Amino acid sequence: MKLLDLYINGFGKFHGRSMDFQDGLNVVYGKNEAGKSTLHTFIRGMLFGIERGRGRASKNDLYTKYEPWEDSANYQGRLRLENGGSTYRIERKFHKNTKEAHVINETLGKEIPLDKAFYDQVLCGLTETSYNNTISIGQLKSATDGAMVSELKNYIANLNTSGSMALNITRATAFLKKQRKDLENQIVPEAARNYTTLLGEIRSIEQEISAPEFENQLTSFRALQKDVTEQLARKREEREELIQKIAKGRQILNSNQFDGEDAIRSYQQKAEKVYGEYKTAKAASAKRSRTVLAALCFAAAAVFAAVSGCSFAGILPELALPASQLAILAAVPAPLFLLFGILLIMKGKRCQKELELSAGLIREIFARHLGDSSISDKAMGALNSRMEEFIRLNAALLKSEASMREQQQEIEELEKRSADCSSEIEEQQRLQWELEKKLERLAFCKDQVAALQHVIDENDRLRDEITAIDLALETMTEVSTSIRASFGLLLNKTASDLIAGITGGIYSSMSVDENLNIFMNTRAKLVPIEQVSSGTMDQIYLALRMAVARLMQGEQEPLPLIFDDSFVQYDDERLRTVLKWLSHSYDGQSIVFTCHKRELQILEEEGIPYHRIDM
Repeated sequence: MKLLDLYINGFGKFHGRSMDFQDGLNVVYGKNEAGKSTLHTFIRGMLFGIERGRGRASKNDLYTKYEPWEDSANYQGRLRLENGGSTYRIERKFHKNTKEAHVINETLGKEIPLDKAFYDQVLCGLTETSYNNTISIGQLKSATDGAMVSELKNYIANLNTSGSMALNITRATAFLKKQRKDLENQIVPEAARNYTTLLGEIRSIEQEISAPEFENQLTSFRALQKDVTEQLARKREEREELIQKIAKGRQILNSNQFDGEDAIRSYQQKAEKVYGEYKTAKAASAKRSRTVLAALCFAAAAVFAAVSGCSFAGILPELALPASQLAILAAVPAPLFLLFGILLIMKGKRCQKELELSAGLIREIFARHLGDSSISDKAMGALNSRMEEFIRLNAALLKSEASMREQQQEIEELEKRSADCSSEIEEQQRLQWELEKKLERLAFCKDQVAALQHVIDENDRLRDEITAIDLALETMTEVSTSIRASFGLLLNKTASDLIAGITGGIYSSMSVDENLNIFMNTRAKLVPIEQVSSGTMDQIYLALRMAVARLMQGEQEPLPLIFDDSFVQYDDERLRTVLKWLSHSYDGQSIVFTCHKRELQILEEEGIPYHRIDM
């Protein structure tokens, strides 16, 4: 397989960027921050997709890191590649709301599914983990991840048993163990005891539901509550009518400023008193004798005054008494008669004033209650009749209020009976709900008893299947042990063949154990890779990756190798050696991302053909 070209609609800093690749060695040159790692990640994302993390992890995941700086909705691109004489175009959208992927076989002119069959054909069955640990070598990441150990063991196990990757011992073992666990979970070891327990519970429930308390009395209580509710409604309606009647009566009394029988009788007595005072004043004012008597008094006073004056003047003839004595005697009664006359006049005016006052009061009383201010004994009789009506109204109101209190007591009793009915209905509903639950439980227990009849026989069948699975697991364990013994041989041979070329013959043999721990073979001892220089360590890990890639690709078309600033640990000689080895020993496509020009210079000096791509 080889990459042909790509187009980035939006990915990280790139928008509308295209790039072509050729056979053999391709060198992508760009300074730091030019976007080489972004381009490298884009290729991997086009092949395997990019999943967005959840929660806090989403803040620093690949999806967020390479989301387009502008127009994030246009988070997509396409990648064209060639394999087995056919050209494929992968189109992928990464955005979380429009995520989708399509594969078009341009040679056949049709879309094909992006499934395991496609990855088996184009990527030799590589998963994203194995891709990252073999042919895709990122910055300072020549070493493999721990997850590669499991995949490599499984791959070599498949090669040793079936000669292909169709068999997956690890997955088969996991499947059998899961099947065994599922079967064990289906076994009911205490089926017989559960059966007996359920029978006892069934008898208990049947005895409970036959108790009198579960007799359904809901209908009778609902009928009683309906009757009480109707009575309550009638009583409330009657009480409301009575309240309105009392309110109207009280309004009549209040408008006349009466709050009870005492107030009415007191008012009636007051009216009678005023009317009596009116009649007395009227009678007193009607007496003419007072006026006549007052006139006589004034006349007598005048006569005596005249006699006295004449006596003093000597006008009168001599009488039996001397003139001076007669004048004095005549002068004494005059003022007395004058004073008495004045008193009579004042008393007459006072009687008139009292008459006007009492007349005004009685007219006001008659006008308020009779609508006519005329004063008469008939009007007074009508007023007394009106007051008696008020008294009777007050008595009726008192009787109505007493009746209303009785009705209130009856309403409260009915409300209590209604509440009692509601409580009884709720209790009946609770009992019926409890009965339903007991019946449901009874049906469930009976179903369980019927099912347990079959469980005991089923347990024997399940145990037979578990025995068969245990035998299969034992056989696979033996096969796995045999595979583990041959694991290092295949990988060590392939890696040793490559290490000589990559290191320029400095090392010619290496050993890799089952945990991917690496040792360099010398005549004296096995030297752990941790004891060699960092540059040599990088070369050894590169040889290991190449060996793994060759094992996983088998006889299929070689996959492109991608190096993202992977040679920064190399000195010039190591770099020259690995580039020469890469150009002469690897038949597939190679893509080298670098920010240094020394790769270009060495390739030019050695006359190694390459395709240059500037970022």
